[in-house]
Amino acid sequence: MPSTIVTVGSAVGLHARPATIIAEAVTELGSTVTLAVDGEEPVDAGSALLIMTLGAEKGTQVTVSADDDAALAKIAELVAADLDAE
Repeated sequence: MPSTIVTVGSAVGLHARPATIIAEAVTELGSTVTLAVDGEEPVDAGSALLIMTLGAEKGTQVTVSADDDAALAKIAELVAADLDAE
């Protein structure tokens, strides 16, 4: 599965609002996407609750993995964006 490392851009990290936006995007894409922090077990990025369990704060490096390049690019873009500013 292709992957990339992205820095969390949201001011509050991957908390409720950013996690929900990411999970909804994964659902819309219909792809398998996972997020992982610092060598920890990856979590299903289609679940806002699981994303929040990562404890990823602003500036944390997150590995985004997806079963296709378009999903990988979209979710990596969302992780890097300040989703609380929108």
